[in-house]
Amino acid sequence: MSQPDRKAKKPTWVIDKERAKRAAAAETVWLFGLHAVRDALVNPNREKLRLVVTQNALDRLGELPEGVTPEIVDARVFDKNVPLPPESVHQGAALEVKPLKWGRLEDLALEGAGRPLLVALDRVTDPHNIGAILRSAEVFGARAVIAPQRHSAPETGALAKTASGALERQPYLRIGNLADALIELQAMGYIVIGLDGTATEDLPDVLDGLKGRPLCIVLGAEGPGLRERTLETCNKLARIPFAADFGSLNVSNAAAIALYAASRI
Repeated sequence: MSQPDRKAKKPTWVIDKERAKRAAAAETVWLFGLHAVRDALVNPNREKLRLVVTQNALDRLGELPEGVTPEIVDARVFDKNVPLPPESVHQGAALEVKPLKWGRLEDLALEGAGRPLLVALDRVTDPHNIGAILRSAEVFGARAVIAPQRHSAPETGALAKTASGALERQPYLRIGNLADALIELQAMGYIVIGLDGTATEDLPDVLDGLKGRPLCIVLGAEGPGLRERTLETCNKLARIPFAADFGSLNVSNAAAIALYAASRI
């Protein structure tokens, strides 16, 4: 007599992957502040779930897109109606949304809007820094900002507010392994330049011979800088020249300078 087939047990890594996928599908983000909320409302790619506003904020937002019904609340009890971090400067407007889906790195790198210029972030976890970097990336025409899924700031209301609308337009792609992604970009023809204070060459000199080449600028967290494997993966290392030995820059300021320099070649 034949034994009934037993259902094969799934490996632990498959179960974990499926669990993470379900969690991501259920994830939502609360955006806040008039600018961030307004730009999200007019973004056709943004899935909007719930808009909570004061009457004054609603008047300032203007006409709402079809299908969005606001919940109007009194300003005095606004904070009790939405789960925002303490001290959030919400201006009476909050919008619950699904995180944006930007697709594959390969597609963005090869066919994204703007010049073939990318920013990669190595363990930059401050949402305000990433928001500011997204603004600079949009201003200087970068195709995307990429960061590892772990050890980077996720899409949050604070990040969106600092980005001042850029989050809705500038791809922010969180990937599995940064070094592997940089190797993938190199295979597509990108020159990967790591910013490092101990580098022997200045950024303008490194960029001088790369006109017309696809570029990826890599920045690390303030303090630790780039990880060892990231440094080893970069094609070139460069420093931003300072007028004095004690000079240093916030990572978002360094990104803005590097993007400007790369956009000028």
